Amino acid sequence: MGVADAARSYLPGLALLAVGALLSHLVAGAVDGLQPLVVAVAVGALVGNTAGTPDMAEPGVGVDKLFLETGIVLLGAAVVVEEFLAAGPTVLGMVVAAVAGGLLLAEAIARLLFRLDGETPSLLAAGASICGVSAVVAIGRVLDARGSAITFAAATVLLFDAVTLVAFPIAGEWLGLTGRQFGVWAGVSMFSTGPVAAAGFAHSPEAGQWATVTKLARNSLLGGVAVAYSLAYAARSATDPGVRRLWAEFPKFLLGFLAVAAIANSGLLSPAALESIGRVSDALFTLAFVGLGLSIRLREMREVGGAAVGAVLVHLLVVSALALAAVRWLL
Repeated sequence: MGVADAARSYLPGLALLAVGALLSHLVAGAVDGLQPLVVAVAVGALVGNTAGTPDMAEPGVGVDKLFLETGIVLLGAAVVVEEFLAAGPTVLGMVVAAVAGGLLLAEAIARLLFRLDGETPSLLAAGASICGVSAVVAIGRVLDARGSAITFAAATVLLFDAVTLVAFPIAGEWLGLTGRQFGVWAGVSMFSTGPVAAAGFAHSPEAGQWATVTKLARNSLLGGVAVAYSLAYAARSATDPGVRRLWAEFPKFLLGFLAVAAIANSGLLSPAALESIGRVSDALFTLAFVGLGLSIRLREMREVGGAAVGAVLVHLLVVSALALAAVRWLL
């Protein structure tokens, strides 16, 4: 297949994402207070669970992850370093506590309360405490976990991604949280990067920025956690090739986000340029969230085991309750 043919194979999927994004903006524009990103997820889920994604559209739809990561990189231009530094130590302290405490809590709940064994508790703990499915895959590869265990843990995480994407914005409004409080709460408590960003922007632009920054701080701990897990499993060492493979799974867009934030706060870009970057980031997020909705399969989520769901649910309730108390008290 030539370059031109390969490029054409992406067009149907890209067109599907674009139509979904356009429809999302039209619906959101017609209803006061409705965010396009929330509608984008709903549109994608509706299509994915009724008509399904056509085979010819699969290559283009698969680009949604690239759109999401690029949008996050460009979101760095909206970060005001002075504002983040003012609350930075507090937020970073919450992130470290949530990841370290969350891992231990999830392991204990899964193994002692729900009697799960093998690598599954570690995969669930990593997915719930660090960065969702990407952490499940990364830690699974480090531990040489079975493919079935990785798939099972990933499906459980995806189930909670869908639930929290709806529940957290509703809870944020009911609790009367400010944009910063809600963003940090979602960034500390929820699982995968896409749903965290979507939930944040569903509340407000400020919440979306804080949710993304907080979530990226959690993501950055993936490497250290992987080494810790490699050491904890006696059959493997920290120099195992699985640790070296981790770089392939590490969220490299985090580095791009930091670079763009540094450039934006250096004064090199004009206000007009920053505004244009923000518009591009918003457009990429909308496309990505249509793709996120298309990936949600309600039928597959119903097949997730009850013990895994129970373990992750208890973890989520405890961590989110503690995080809520912390943001109310500290932010």
